[in-house]
Amino acid sequence: MTHRTMVVGSLTVQIHDSPADLARDAARTAHEALTQAIRERGTASAILATGNSQIAFLGELTALDGLDWSRVTLFHMDEYLGLPNHHPASFRRYMQERIVERVRPAAFHFLVGDADQPIAECLRYQNALQRQSIDLCCLGIGENGHLAFNDPPVASFDEEALVKIVKLDEACRMQQVGEGHFPSIEDTPQYALTLTIPALRRARRMLAIVPEQRKATAVAAALQGPVSTNCPASILRQQSRCTLYLDRHSASSLELSEIGG
Repeated sequence: MTHRTMVVGSLTVQIHDSPADLARDAARTAHEALTQAIRERGTASAILATGNSQIAFLGELTALDGLDWSRVTLFHMDEYLGLPNHHPASFRRYMQERIVERVRPAAFHFLVGDADQPIAECLRYQNALQRQSIDLCCLGIGENGHLAFNDPPVASFDEEALVKIVKLDEACRMQQVGEGHFPSIEDTPQYALTLTIPALRRARRMLAIVPEQRKATAVAAALQGPVSTNCPASILRQQSRCTLYLDRHSASSLELSEIGG
């Protein structure tokens, strides 16, 4: 499989010809990272992202043979505040259908968005994360540059909390409408529970899976703009243990000559 590779800051960037190539290559890398963790320590753990951009990658990953999922503990990144797990847009439902029912991992820790006490739920999930060393974090980048639900108005690179409640940016909510999860912005929740950026950066290895033309502006800001919470994904440039997977569409706004490509 051919792709173009460059390094931006400390971040390795791969540009693939197609979303399918991107998904297959990223899935093989994730598979290898989890397999190696099991080989070295007997178990593995990962944080996974949701969203339309992750569907092909997760499909490829769960289809690969040779990984003992019964030794893998999983977490996800976020959930809408107040949304029940049977709602079509629930990220718990997304992970149940695409991961749990396909590979039966040792455990999948779900962030309960409709918990009676959401602040206590954040603390419960934070404690679960702190008890677990994270081998792999597979994430995406939002159309506004967010990581998980750390939108520009609420993102922080150095906060102590691992999980928090956030108000969603209008651009983020419009993305959920555009992806078909809600019929209108009025129907889209205004708040969510999310892992913070420091929580994501705790992983031994990070893979950012970012296909599609609609991500091109955010990708360009992340790689060519300042490292700033105005584009939370820009912090990936400081992650030597991270690889950013792009296709020719999501990379289409890059000035490659300016970033050593």
